[in-house]
Amino acid sequence: MKLKIYLKHIAYLVSATIIGTATLSAADSRPNVVVILSDDQSWADYGFMGHPEIQTPHLDQLADESLVFEHGYVASPLCRPSLASIVTGRQVFEHGITGNDVRLAKKRDILDRPMREKFHQLPSFVKSLREAGYISHQSGKWWEGSYQDGGFTYGMTHADPERGGRHGDDGLKIGREGMEPIRDFVDQAVEEQKPFLVWYAPFLPHTPHNPPKRLLDKYSKPGREEDVAKYYAMCDWFDETCGELVQILEDKEVRDNTIILYICDNGWLPKSMNQDDPNQKLWRGDFAQRTKTSPFENGIRTPIMVSWPGHVKPERSPDLAHAIDLYPTIAAAAGFEAPKELKGINLMDAQARAERDIVFGCAHASHNIDTEQSHNTLQYLWAVEGDWKLIMRFQGEDLTIYKVLHTWDKEPFRLYNIKSDPHEKNNLANEHPEKVEALRKKIEAWYPAQG
Repeated sequence: MKLKIYLKHIAYLVSATIIGTATLSAADSRPNVVVILSDDQSWADYGFMGHPEIQTPHLDQLADESLVFEHGYVASPLCRPSLASIVTGRQVFEHGITGNDVRLAKKRDILDRPMREKFHQLPSFVKSLREAGYISHQSGKWWEGSYQDGGFTYGMTHADPERGGRHGDDGLKIGREGMEPIRDFVDQAVEEQKPFLVWYAPFLPHTPHNPPKRLLDKYSKPGREEDVAKYYAMCDWFDETCGELVQILEDKEVRDNTIILYICDNGWLPKSMNQDDPNQKLWRGDFAQRTKTSPFENGIRTPIMVSWPGHVKPERSPDLAHAIDLYPTIAAAAGFEAPKELKGINLMDAQARAERDIVFGCAHASHNIDTEQSHNTLQYLWAVEGDWKLIMRFQGEDLTIYKVLHTWDKEPFRLYNIKSDPHEKNNLANEHPEKVEALRKKIEAWYPAQG
């Protein structure tokens, strides 16, 4: 394994003309694009991120071959709005998908329609790649209609409400029930000699946490809560499927001409990890309260990786990365122009990374999207600048019909030094009011409904 990585590093050095910006030379063909999305996994829960128990050897190897951003962030700590931002390169208030569902879920399809119509009018990297001559395959999580609605040429999600379509339906079988749909697609793309996009967003390590027995046995031990062991095993299972995906590329001899981008949609931790939290009694979810749906690091932070042999130097970057950067990065690799209004950057461009000093995001109520005024369900705004992070809390009278969501949090401002305190145990807002005020002004200037 180490020899293989070493040889790829040598290949990178030979191609020194593209160090820094990773632009394409005239002799290069357009790369295939593979986007891997984890589903409900906390930022530290990988071997390459230093977790002492969870084993992720395949993602560790991918990290060894990647430009890795340890401080990557998503636009929203909830799956549907997060994925919408990834694919469109836009913040939540720009595409309007703030939560997973609209009010009155039994009429979801009817109530969703105007929102989906607005969403599908926006450019996405899926549609841009198709216009550039790529064929594409969707598997796993996909909320916005069928794979055809999303602009994919092939896929698994049908989104038929009569058949139980919601957030991926048949697409959620990928990984859990094998990788054959992706293998067949890659075989077809290679045979047709067409560049391709693979959207691999498996329902892993998302609940239901039902890992293979061999993996559950691996992580079960005296003193460890069962939900923790199951979650650890699910992370391992997800890693195995990522290894299978990379092996498919290797088997078809297209790995070296494929750019792989990795990100997680939002964080998650087992509920039993709330044991030392005095607010646990106020929380009714099946996950720890400062994770999914929350703007804390365990809800919004994720490693982001870019791997492209011979084009991107494998290294750990201290720079900030964001979900909205994937669209511009893919555009730069594939040789088309991203929409000029996008605020994300090409992550392969070292100068663009150096010029960025702050990233932003928000969190809304999870089950009551307002199709007319997205800010009506706003709960949090946040920003990360250098070592500092500010979280602003909003608590309106009718903030959400999902009343249990973060009712425990009464702090209007939370300020953390995430370098010295990455798990956000010490709120420094009272000690550094000048930093709170400076970041508050930047957040309000960024968010249109607050500026």
